Amino acid sequence: MPATIRDVARLAGVSPSTVSRALSMPGVVNPTTRARVMAAADSLGYAPNKAARGLITGRTGNIGLVVPDLANPFFPSVVKGVQARAGESDVAVFLADSDEDATAEIGLVRALAKQVDGMILCSPRSSDQELIGLAQETNVVLINRLVEGVPAVTFDNEEGMRLAIDHLVALGHRRIAWVGGPKASWSSKHRIIGLYSAAHDHGVELVPVGSFQPTYDGGMAAADQAVATRATAVVAYNDLVAIGLLSRLHARGISVPDDLSVVGIDDIAMSRMAHPALTTVRLPKQKAGRLAVELLLGLLDDPDPGSISLRGTLHGELMVRESTGVAPDPARP
Repeated sequence: MPATIRDVARLAGVSPSTVSRALSMPGVVNPTTRARVMAAADSLGYAPNKAARGLITGRTGNIGLVVPDLANPFFPSVVKGVQARAGESDVAVFLADSDEDATAEIGLVRALAKQVDGMILCSPRSSDQELIGLAQETNVVLINRLVEGVPAVTFDNEEGMRLAIDHLVALGHRRIAWVGGPKASWSSKHRIIGLYSAAHDHGVELVPVGSFQPTYDGGMAAADQAVATRATAVVAYNDLVAIGLLSRLHARGISVPDDLSVVGIDDIAMSRMAHPALTTVRLPKQKAGRLAVELLLGLLDDPDPGSISLRGTLHGELMVRESTGVAPDPARP
Protein backbone atom coordinates (compact mmCIF):
# COMPACT_ATOMS: atom_id res chain seq x y z
CA MET A 1 0.00 0.00 0.00
CA PRO A 2 1.29 3.51 -0.78
CA ALA A 3 2.36 5.59 2.20
CA THR A 4 -0.14 8.06 3.62
CA ILE A 5 0.30 11.41 5.30
CA ARG A 6 -0.31 9.68 8.65
CA ASP A 7 2.57 7.29 7.97
CA VAL A 8 4.86 10.24 7.32
CA ALA A 9 3.62 12.02 10.46
CA ARG A 10 4.20 8.91 12.58
CA LEU A 11 7.75 8.43 11.28
CA ALA A 12 8.63 12.12 11.65
CA GLY A 13 7.03 12.40 15.10
CA VAL A 14 4.70 15.25 14.13
CA SER A 15 1.02 15.74 13.40
CA PRO A 16 -0.49 15.17 9.92
CA SER A 17 -1.29 18.90 9.74
CA THR A 18 2.40 19.71 10.27
CA VAL A 19 3.30 17.34 7.43
CA SER A 20 0.77 19.12 5.22
CA ARG A 21 2.21 22.54 6.02
CA ALA A 22 5.80 21.35 5.61
CA LEU A 23 5.04 20.09 2.11
CA SER A 24 2.74 22.89 0.90
CA MET A 25 4.05 25.94 2.80
CA PRO A 26 7.65 25.20 3.85
CA GLY A 27 8.27 28.79 4.87
CA VAL A 28 5.93 28.56 7.87
CA VAL A 29 7.48 25.40 9.34
CA ASN A 30 10.60 25.26 11.50
CA PRO A 31 13.51 24.23 9.22
CA THR A 32 14.53 21.35 11.49
CA THR A 33 10.96 20.01 11.58
CA ARG A 34 10.59 20.41 7.83
CA ALA A 35 13.85 18.52 7.22
CA ARG A 36 12.58 15.69 9.42
CA VAL A 37 9.27 15.58 7.53
CA MET A 38 11.00 15.60 4.14
CA ALA A 39 13.35 12.81 5.20
CA ALA A 40 10.39 10.71 6.38
CA ALA A 41 8.46 11.38 3.16
CA ASP A 42 11.47 10.43 1.04
CA SER A 43 12.13 7.23 2.97
CA LEU A 44 8.48 6.16 2.58
CA GLY A 45 8.21 7.27 -1.03
CA TYR A 46 5.30 9.52 -0.11
CA ALA A 47 3.87 11.85 -2.76
CA PRO A 48 0.84 14.00 -1.87
CA ASN A 49 -2.28 13.26 -3.90
CA LYS A 50 -3.39 16.66 -5.15
CA ALA A 51 -6.91 15.55 -5.97
CA ALA A 52 -7.44 14.02 -2.53
CA ARG A 53 -5.86 17.00 -0.85
CA GLY A 54 -8.18 19.27 -2.80
CA LEU A 55 -11.25 17.43 -1.54
CA ILE A 56 -10.06 17.92 2.03
CA THR A 57 -8.79 21.49 1.79
CA GLY A 58 -11.17 22.85 -0.82
CA ARG A 59 -8.17 24.06 -2.84
CA THR A 60 -7.23 23.34 -6.43
CA GLY A 61 -3.48 23.48 -5.95
CA ASN A 62 -3.31 26.07 -8.74
CA ILE A 63 -2.67 29.81 -8.84
CA GLY A 64 -3.14 32.26 -11.70
CA LEU A 65 -0.66 34.85 -13.00
CA VAL A 66 -1.64 37.68 -15.35
CA VAL A 67 0.98 39.88 -17.01
CA PRO A 68 0.36 42.78 -19.43
CA ASP A 69 2.84 41.80 -22.15
CA LEU A 70 4.89 38.61 -22.34
CA ALA A 71 6.85 40.10 -25.25
CA ASN A 72 8.35 42.61 -22.80
CA PRO A 73 11.56 40.99 -21.45
CA PHE A 74 10.81 42.34 -17.97
CA PHE A 75 7.94 39.94 -17.34
CA PRO A 76 9.44 36.49 -18.12
CA SER A 77 11.87 36.97 -15.23
CA VAL A 78 8.94 37.62 -12.89
CA VAL A 79 7.20 34.53 -14.28
CA LYS A 80 10.28 32.41 -13.56
CA GLY A 81 10.28 33.59 -9.94
CA VAL A 82 6.58 32.81 -9.54
CA GLN A 83 6.93 29.35 -11.07
CA ALA A 84 10.01 28.46 -9.04
CA ARG A 85 8.42 29.37 -5.70
CA ALA A 86 5.07 27.82 -6.58
CA GLY A 87 6.81 24.61 -7.61
CA GLU A 88 8.48 24.38 -4.20
CA SER A 89 4.98 24.14 -2.71
CA ASP A 90 3.67 21.76 -5.39
CA VAL A 91 1.45 24.48 -6.80
CA ALA A 92 0.79 24.83 -10.53
CA VAL A 93 0.76 28.22 -12.27
CA PHE A 94 -1.76 29.21 -14.95
CA LEU A 95 -0.32 32.07 -17.01
CA ALA A 96 -2.23 34.66 -19.07
CA ASP A 97 -1.26 37.77 -21.06
CA SER A 98 -3.70 40.70 -21.04
CA ASP A 99 -2.02 42.44 -24.00
CA GLU A 100 -1.95 45.78 -22.13
CA ASP A 101 -5.78 45.78 -22.05
CA ALA A 102 -7.42 46.54 -18.69
CA THR A 103 -10.77 45.11 -19.78
CA ALA A 104 -9.14 41.88 -20.94
CA GLU A 105 -7.22 41.76 -17.67
CA ILE A 106 -10.40 41.80 -15.60
CA GLY A 107 -11.97 39.14 -17.82
CA LEU A 108 -8.93 36.88 -17.49
CA VAL A 109 -8.91 37.17 -13.69
CA ARG A 110 -12.60 36.27 -13.47
CA ALA A 111 -12.21 33.35 -15.87
CA LEU A 112 -9.13 31.94 -14.13
CA ALA A 113 -10.58 32.48 -10.64
CA LYS A 114 -12.88 29.49 -11.23
CA GLN A 115 -9.87 27.21 -11.65
CA VAL A 116 -7.35 28.55 -9.14
CA ASP A 117 -7.01 29.36 -5.45
CA GLY A 118 -5.75 32.89 -6.01
CA MET A 119 -4.36 35.35 -8.54
CA ILE A 120 -1.12 37.30 -8.95
CA LEU A 121 -1.42 40.39 -11.14
CA CYS A 122 1.87 41.82 -12.37
CA SER A 123 1.87 45.53 -13.27
CA PRO A 124 -1.92 45.51 -13.66
CA ARG A 125 -3.51 48.08 -15.96
CA SER A 126 -6.91 48.15 -14.22
CA SER A 127 -8.00 51.03 -11.98
CA ASP A 128 -7.66 50.94 -8.20
CA GLN A 129 -11.41 50.46 -7.78
CA GLU A 130 -11.46 47.59 -10.27
CA LEU A 131 -8.58 45.87 -8.47
CA ILE A 132 -10.28 46.31 -5.11
CA GLY A 133 -13.38 44.72 -6.62
CA LEU A 134 -11.38 41.75 -7.92
CA ALA A 135 -9.74 41.30 -4.51
CA GLN A 136 -13.23 41.01 -3.00
CA GLU A 137 -14.09 38.24 -5.46
CA THR A 138 -10.93 36.14 -5.13
CA ASN A 139 -7.54 36.10 -3.42
CA VAL A 140 -5.31 38.66 -5.15
CA VAL A 141 -1.68 39.73 -4.80
CA LEU A 142 -0.21 42.54 -6.92
CA ILE A 143 3.32 43.02 -8.25
CA ASN A 144 4.59 46.50 -9.10
CA ARG A 145 1.38 48.25 -8.03
CA LEU A 146 0.01 49.52 -4.72
CA VAL A 147 -3.71 49.56 -3.97
CA GLU A 148 -5.06 50.15 -0.48
CA GLY A 149 -5.93 46.89 1.27
CA VAL A 150 -4.59 44.55 -1.44
CA PRO A 151 -1.40 42.55 -0.70
CA ALA A 152 1.43 43.67 -2.99
CA VAL A 153 5.11 43.39 -3.85
CA THR A 154 6.60 46.63 -5.15
CA PHE A 155 9.91 48.03 -6.26
CA ASP A 156 11.17 51.24 -4.70
CA ASN A 157 10.92 53.22 -7.93
CA GLU A 158 11.70 56.55 -6.27
CA GLU A 159 14.92 55.20 -4.80
CA GLY A 160 15.85 53.67 -8.15
CA MET A 161 15.53 57.02 -9.92
CA ARG A 162 17.61 58.69 -7.23
CA LEU A 163 20.37 56.16 -7.91
CA ALA A 164 20.29 57.16 -11.59
CA ILE A 165 20.39 60.91 -10.88
CA ASP A 166 23.13 60.53 -8.25
CA HIS A 167 25.25 58.69 -10.81
CA LEU A 168 24.74 61.27 -13.55
CA VAL A 169 25.39 64.22 -11.24
CA ALA A 170 28.64 62.59 -10.11
CA LEU A 171 29.66 62.54 -13.79
CA GLY A 172 29.04 66.29 -14.06
CA HIS A 173 25.65 66.31 -15.79
CA ARG A 174 23.53 69.36 -14.92
CA ARG A 175 20.73 69.14 -17.51
CA ILE A 176 19.03 65.75 -17.64
CA ALA A 177 16.13 64.69 -19.89
CA TRP A 178 13.39 62.26 -18.83
CA VAL A 179 11.70 60.05 -21.42
CA GLY A 180 8.53 58.90 -19.65
CA GLY A 181 6.29 55.88 -20.09
CA PRO A 182 2.49 55.67 -20.31
CA LYS A 183 0.75 58.49 -18.44
CA ALA A 184 -1.46 56.09 -16.50
CA SER A 185 1.47 53.90 -15.40
CA TRP A 186 1.81 53.55 -11.62
CA SER A 187 5.57 52.96 -11.99
CA SER A 188 5.98 56.05 -14.15
CA LYS A 189 4.27 58.27 -11.58
CA HIS A 190 6.58 57.11 -8.81
CA ARG A 191 9.68 57.31 -10.98
CA ILE A 192 8.81 60.92 -11.77
CA ILE A 193 8.51 61.68 -8.05
CA GLY A 194 11.96 60.19 -7.44
CA LEU A 195 13.49 62.02 -10.38
CA TYR A 196 12.23 65.46 -9.41
CA SER A 197 13.13 64.93 -5.75
CA ALA A 198 16.70 63.91 -6.60
CA ALA A 199 17.11 66.67 -9.20
CA HIS A 200 15.91 69.27 -6.69
CA ASP A 201 18.28 68.00 -4.01
CA HIS A 202 21.23 68.21 -6.41
CA GLY A 203 20.18 71.53 -7.92
CA VAL A 204 20.15 70.16 -11.47
CA GLU A 205 17.59 70.68 -14.23
CA LEU A 206 15.22 67.87 -15.21
CA VAL A 207 13.63 68.27 -18.65
CA PRO A 208 10.55 66.10 -19.38
CA VAL A 209 10.47 64.93 -23.00
CA GLY A 210 6.99 63.38 -22.97
CA SER A 211 5.14 60.09 -22.52
CA PHE A 212 5.92 57.20 -24.85
CA GLN A 213 5.08 53.54 -25.25
CA PRO A 214 7.30 51.38 -22.98
CA THR A 215 8.88 49.70 -26.01
CA TYR A 216 11.90 49.83 -28.32
CA ASP A 217 9.81 51.77 -30.84
CA GLY A 218 8.81 54.20 -28.08
CA GLY A 219 12.49 54.94 -27.49
CA MET A 220 13.12 55.41 -31.20
CA ALA A 221 10.24 57.89 -31.34
CA ALA A 222 11.52 59.83 -28.32
CA ALA A 223 15.16 60.17 -29.35
CA ASP A 224 14.95 63.23 -31.60
CA GLN A 225 12.94 65.13 -28.98
CA ALA A 226 15.44 64.13 -26.29
CA VAL A 227 18.31 65.49 -28.38
CA ALA A 228 16.40 68.74 -28.97
CA THR A 229 16.35 69.43 -25.22
CA ARG A 230 20.15 69.88 -25.35
CA ALA A 231 20.45 67.78 -22.22
CA THR A 232 23.73 65.95 -21.71
CA ALA A 233 22.04 62.84 -20.26
CA VAL A 234 18.74 61.00 -20.65
CA VAL A 235 16.93 58.76 -18.17
CA ALA A 236 14.48 56.40 -19.89
CA TYR A 237 11.28 54.87 -18.48
CA ASN A 238 12.70 51.38 -18.92
CA ASP A 239 15.48 49.47 -20.68
CA LEU A 240 13.47 48.81 -23.85
CA VAL A 241 12.92 52.55 -24.30
CA ALA A 242 16.61 53.20 -23.54
CA ILE A 243 17.73 50.65 -26.15
CA GLY A 244 15.44 52.29 -28.70
CA LEU A 245 17.09 55.61 -27.84
CA LEU A 246 20.55 54.11 -28.36
CA SER A 247 19.56 52.82 -31.79
CA ARG A 248 18.20 56.15 -33.05
CA LEU A 249 21.13 58.10 -31.58
CA HIS A 250 23.55 55.79 -33.38
CA ALA A 251 21.66 56.32 -36.65
CA ARG A 252 22.04 60.08 -36.22
CA GLY A 253 25.75 59.83 -35.54
CA ILE A 254 25.39 60.95 -31.92
CA SER A 255 28.01 59.27 -29.76
CA VAL A 256 26.95 57.59 -26.51
CA PRO A 257 28.28 58.46 -23.98
CA ASP A 258 30.63 61.11 -25.46
CA ASP A 259 27.78 63.35 -26.65
CA LEU A 260 24.89 62.02 -24.58
CA SER A 261 24.65 59.59 -21.65
CA VAL A 262 21.69 57.18 -21.40
CA VAL A 263 20.32 55.35 -18.35
CA GLY A 264 17.53 52.75 -18.24
CA ILE A 265 15.74 50.86 -15.49
CA ASP A 266 14.94 47.12 -15.15
CA ASP A 267 18.22 45.44 -16.23
CA ILE A 268 16.67 43.09 -18.78
CA ALA A 269 19.09 40.61 -20.37
CA MET A 270 19.48 42.56 -23.62
CA SER A 271 20.64 45.69 -21.75
CA ARG A 272 24.05 44.02 -21.41
CA MET A 273 24.05 43.19 -25.14
CA ALA A 274 23.21 46.72 -26.31
CA HIS A 275 25.88 48.82 -27.95
CA PRO A 276 27.13 50.45 -25.88
CA ALA A 277 26.13 48.26 -22.92
CA LEU A 278 23.38 50.05 -21.02
CA THR A 279 23.79 51.60 -17.60
CA THR A 280 20.60 50.76 -15.74
CA VAL A 281 18.93 50.25 -12.38
CA ARG A 282 18.54 46.53 -11.78
CA LEU A 283 15.20 45.49 -10.29
CA PRO A 284 15.02 42.07 -8.54
CA LYS A 285 12.34 40.64 -10.82
CA GLN A 286 12.58 36.96 -9.93
CA LYS A 287 12.64 37.82 -6.25
CA ALA A 288 9.43 39.81 -6.73
CA GLY A 289 7.76 36.78 -8.26
CA ARG A 290 8.84 34.54 -5.40
CA LEU A 291 7.70 37.00 -2.75
CA ALA A 292 4.31 37.40 -4.43
CA VAL A 293 3.75 33.65 -4.19
CA GLU A 294 4.76 33.75 -0.51
CA LEU A 295 2.15 36.46 0.13
CA LEU A 296 -0.53 34.57 -1.78
CA LEU A 297 0.15 31.29 0.04
CA GLY A 298 0.02 33.16 3.32
CA LEU A 299 -3.31 34.68 2.32
CA LEU A 300 -4.67 31.23 1.45
CA ASP A 301 -3.51 29.82 4.76
CA ASP A 302 -5.06 32.68 6.73
CA PRO A 303 -7.66 34.72 4.79
CA ASP A 304 -7.69 37.47 7.43
CA PRO A 305 -5.60 40.26 5.81
CA GLY A 306 -4.93 41.76 9.22
CA SER A 307 -2.92 38.72 10.27
CA ILE A 308 -0.40 38.73 7.39
CA SER A 309 2.06 41.19 5.91
CA LEU A 310 0.28 43.05 3.11
CA ARG A 311 3.37 44.40 1.43
CA GLY A 312 6.91 43.66 0.41
CA THR A 313 9.20 46.37 -0.99
CA LEU A 314 12.28 45.47 -3.03
CA HIS A 315 15.22 47.75 -3.77
CA GLY A 316 17.10 48.35 -7.00
CA GLU A 317 20.83 48.38 -7.71
CA LEU A 318 22.70 50.67 -10.10
CA MET A 319 24.56 48.76 -12.82
CA VAL A 320 27.17 51.07 -14.37
CA ARG A 321 28.08 50.10 -17.92
CA GLU A 322 29.24 51.89 -21.06
CA SER A 323 26.28 54.15 -21.91
CA THR A 324 27.14 56.78 -19.29
CA GLY A 325 30.21 58.98 -19.10
CA VAL A 326 31.55 62.35 -18.03
CA ALA A 327 29.38 65.25 -19.17
CA PRO A 328 30.69 66.87 -22.37
CA ASP A 329 32.40 70.25 -22.20
CA PRO A 330 29.69 72.94 -22.41
CA ALA A 331 32.01 74.97 -24.64
CA ARG A 332 31.91 72.36 -27.41
CA PRO A 333 30.34 73.49 -30.71
